[in-house]
Amino acid sequence: MSKETEKQRWQRNFADLLQELRVAQTGVQILFAFLLTLPFSNGFTRTSEFQRDVYILALLAAAAATALIISPVAFHRALFRQGRKPELVRFAHRMATGGLAFMLIAMVSSVLLITDFVLDRPVAFLLSALTGLWFLTFWMILPFARRSWGEDDIEDEDDDPDTLTGR
Repeated sequence: MSKETEKQRWQRNFADLLQELRVAQTGVQILFAFLLTLPFSNGFTRTSEFQRDVYILALLAAAAATALIISPVAFHRALFRQGRKPELVRFAHRMATGGLAFMLIAMVSSVLLITDFVLDRPVAFLLSALTGLWFLTFWMILPFARRSWGEDDIEDEDDDPDTLTGR
């Protein structure tokens, strides 16, 4: 099997990133759509000021996540056929990371909004904290812990855009 060229590696990295973004995009768009319709439901008038503040946080975080997760597509359109795939991959990597951070905020604040509406506030805070920890475990703690398990995957060691540029 022949080694891939640097251009092929950048192309593969970009294709991998796009696949990841498709998954994240679906989730954040569903949450965003739910949040957009929530104020028009009958029960929304019974929310407290705290719950409305949490709602605004969730809505804005979902909007920010949506913008960041979709931004690599717009960036690709602007750079199409300019031979700037390394720049595109680095940008997309940063936007995906930021989008996931905002998605975490949107998810946890949405859980807080709903649990505070139906349960006592201390229980809502506890469940929201556990939700945040759950997300952080699977999105950050386990992936970073996995980096040191066993042998490195030789084929995937250059998937990190900063590794490819020597940063």
